Amino acid sequence: MSIQGTQTYQSSLQKRQVVAAMAGAMLAIFLGSVSMNITSTAMPRIITDLGGFSQYTWVFTAYIITECVSLPLTGKLSDMYGRKWFLVAGMGIFVVSSFLCGISQSMTQLIAFRAFQGIGFGAITSLSFIIIADIFKPEDRGKYSGFMAAVLGVSTIIGPTLGGYLTDTLSWRWCFFIIIPIGVIVIGFFIFMFPRIQVNVTRHRVDYMGVVVLSLALTSMVLALNWGGAEYAWNSPVIIGLFIFMAAMFVLFFFVEKRAEEPIIPMDLFRNRVVVVSSVVSFFLGASFFPVTSFVPLYFQGVLGTSATQSGGLLTPMMLSSSITSIICGQILSRMGRYRFISTAGFVIAVAGYFLLSRMTPETSYGVAIFNIVLIGIGVGFVFPVHVLAVQNTVSYTIMGTASSLISLLRPLGGVLGLALVGTILNNTFASSFVKNLPEGVKNLITPEQLAGIVDNPQILINPEASAELEKAFTAAGPQGQELFNQTVSVLQSSLNTALMQVFTAFLILAIFATVANLFLTGIPGHNIKKPGPPPGR
Repeated sequence: MSIQGTQTYQSSLQKRQVVAAMAGAMLAIFLGSVSMNITSTAMPRIITDLGGFSQYTWVFTAYIITECVSLPLTGKLSDMYGRKWFLVAGMGIFVVSSFLCGISQSMTQLIAFRAFQGIGFGAITSLSFIIIADIFKPEDRGKYSGFMAAVLGVSTIIGPTLGGYLTDTLSWRWCFFIIIPIGVIVIGFFIFMFPRIQVNVTRHRVDYMGVVVLSLALTSMVLALNWGGAEYAWNSPVIIGLFIFMAAMFVLFFFVEKRAEEPIIPMDLFRNRVVVVSSVVSFFLGASFFPVTSFVPLYFQGVLGTSATQSGGLLTPMMLSSSITSIICGQILSRMGRYRFISTAGFVIAVAGYFLLSRMTPETSYGVAIFNIVLIGIGVGFVFPVHVLAVQNTVSYTIMGTASSLISLLRPLGGVLGLALVGTILNNTFASSFVKNLPEGVKNLITPEQLAGIVDNPQILINPEASAELEKAFTAAGPQGQELFNQTVSVLQSSLNTALMQVFTAFLILAIFATVANLFLTGIPGHNIKKPGPPPGR
């Protein structure tokens, strides 16, 4: 059945159609988020098999950058042509790319296929949250946004745990293969049960130039941030050139969008204070929270010495607390509003968690580490549903998909910045700390090639086989070999801890920026409004 969109069209949907739309959206975003998070605990083993510790963040970054391009495009196209078939296409891309990731034979292949996977996930993420605005009135959206955020939280519980279990018992490749049969079922659900929701039937013109220019701007930004300080010096011609090109593309994008008949991101949106503040907050929220789930398992495995399965399980309290508080937040928003108060309280709690996280050592107990990340989970849970909902309740229904996608875009885009920033911090701090603190006896015992290999990929902290092989080489060198090996492991742990504490401090600073920006969130209509206002500038 095809439903034409209006500001009150949700009344034309039958109950079974509402249930089908919500169930499909929740299943899709659950599967996509599981796949995103399942690699966090598998990555240490992946870099052991495929090599490339310096490319650790690229497996996540490639996924996020293509997601960023896909988000605004699918949001805009769904405003033009409806949601259903873009959801089907997004899930199809996601399933095919999962298979390709599973058969990857090199880190380069895996990164390329993860980039393809990000296109599908961008469509899923964009449309799943837009559907809430399609089928529920403004005063009811809060509770269902909370449930959707809770689904994301639950998926981040299952993802790392499942990823660790599959990695330890079968292979990291099954972290991708397991998505395929479930994804096929979800595609069938969309085709046969999902209502065809179409905003209008007027003739449209797709802003292809805007898509190309935005893609070039985002790609150059991510390359500059990832290569700067790692592959190239920050003042090198390559990095400076990328930043100049990025700035030029963003300026060009502004003019392209001003002239486009139907721009991907209408510049008039930024006349709306709620949109501007929510955009800034979402960007820094993404920069501080999304990458932390990738680096906490590295702390548990590399510093505290847990297995991949255990590290995934230790993330569970953080994600569970986030899911619970997201549901609570949604209920409060639907009943009372209080957007700024709720999100500010959440940020204060999260900042406290980041501060405690940045003070941990190799002697930190599991209980203390879990308490710290639970604080972050509670805080972020209160923040996560707020800003998409605030924007949806302040723009016209005809651009609901575009506006919602903008906020959804800025979270992973912030994640790109966060990953690039902390990836540079991790690599540089770990290498310098390890070389500086390594005993002279060890430096004289191992070759420069072996030393470089440990710095590039400290797998002896993660992989028992690699640890046993290096220990054997040390003990064969003489009676002091075992002691020197133990010293090497100790220096590796302390150096990795030093690097990770710098990473967590960077997350703390980003969270503080988000907290300050959130204080300017005002001008949201009352939570009992029946009609969104007209689109900005029209």
